[in-house]
Amino acid sequence: MNIRDLATPSFLLDLDVFEANLRDMAAMCGRAGVELWPMVKTHKSTVIARWQKEAGAAGFLTGTLDEAEQLAAAGFADLTLAYPVAGRANIDRIIALARRARITVSLDGIAAARALAAALAGAGLEIDYLIIIDSGLHRFGVPPHQAAELAAALSGYKKLRLRGVATHPGQVYGAGDREGVAAAAAAEVAALAQAREVLLSHGFAVDTVAAGSTPTAAAAAASGVVTALRPGNYVFYDNTQVALGVVPPARCALAVLATVLSRPRPDTLIIDAGSKCLGLDKGAHGSSLLAGFGLVAGHPELTVAGLSEEVGRVAITGETGLDVGDKLAVIPNHACAAANLTGWLIGHRQGNTECAIPIDMRGNSRLPATF
Repeated sequence: MNIRDLATPSFLLDLDVFEANLRDMAAMCGRAGVELWPMVKTHKSTVIARWQKEAGAAGFLTGTLDEAEQLAAAGFADLTLAYPVAGRANIDRIIALARRARITVSLDGIAAARALAAALAGAGLEIDYLIIIDSGLHRFGVPPHQAAELAAALSGYKKLRLRGVATHPGQVYGAGDREGVAAAAAAEVAALAQAREVLLSHGFAVDTVAAGSTPTAAAAAASGVVTALRPGNYVFYDNTQVALGVVPPARCALAVLATVLSRPRPDTLIIDAGSKCLGLDKGAHGSSLLAGFGLVAGHPELTVAGLSEEVGRVAITGETGLDVGDKLAVIPNHACAAANLTGWLIGHRQGNTECAIPIDMRGNSRLPATF
C-alpha cells in the first residue's frame, strides 16, 4: 500500500532515512571509540531498540521504569536509569529489574540512595550507580566540583558501587543558533572533565563518563572525555533539530500524515491532526526558533499555526496547490513527544508501506501487577 492510501492521521517512519540515522550515529561512536547507549524515551519501542542494538548500541538509557522493565522482558541486559528513583513501590521494581538485567542507577543526593541501599541490602544485591552532574540545565545533578563530596557520602552504602558520572545538556534546546549549540556542548564536556578529575584526585575510580543530547553528540564524542554517548532524538530527528541546524529536513524520519478537511478561508487549511498527534510542543526545553507546531514537508508556503485536540490550523502564505481531500506530512517539532502519542508507526520505503512498529514502552500502558 502507498502511504497516500492510509487513513489519517497516521504516524509514518521513513525506514531508509531511519536506518541511515542509526548507521551514522553508530559509525560516529565507533570512530571516536565511545560506546553508544541510546535514550529510548524517544521511541519507546522494543522493536526499534532491537534495531539499535543490531546497529551497534552497547546498552540503553531509560527515562522510566516502564521502559526498563519492557526492555528487560525483551531480553536486553544492559540498562541505565537516567533519573533517581524514590518511593518503595518504585524501588521494589529496581530490585526486581536487578535480578534479571545489569542495571545502573543515577543519583544526585543522599536520600534516594539511602532508601535504595537499604532495599538492596535486604535483597542481598549490589548495583552500580552514576553521579548526575549539572552541566547547565539546572534540573538534576550536582555541580562538578561537588562530585567527590557526594561520592564520599555514598561510599558508606556498600551495596552501591560508583561507576562514573553522567550529564544531560538539555539547555541546548533553548539555543538560538549554532554558536549556542557549541556553547552547550563545551559546557557539557567541561563539566564532565572537571567532575572526573575531582573524583580521580580523591581516589575514586571513574570507569564511565556519559553524556547525551542529539545536538551536542558529535562534539561530545570527539571530546576525548566522554566514554558513553547517550543521544535519543537522532533515530527520528525533528523540526527542533532542523531549526538548530543539526540536520536538514530530509534527515527527519518521523512524520504525521494528515488530510485537509476544510479550506474555510483562502489563507487557511484545516487538517485532521491536532495536539493529540503533534503535541503543543516548542522543543524539549523551549525554542524561540520554532514558528509553528510542526514543519509541513515539501511545502514552505504552509505553517502549522494552531492546534486543537484533533484538528490543526495551517496558514497559507502565498499560493498552495493543496485543497480539501489532499494529504500532507508534518514533521513534529518534538519527535519524542509525538511518538508517545501513538501505538504504532507505519514503516515505509519511498512511500510504500512495509511494516507496523509497536510503541510498546509507553508509561502506564500496562496495569500494575497488583491488579
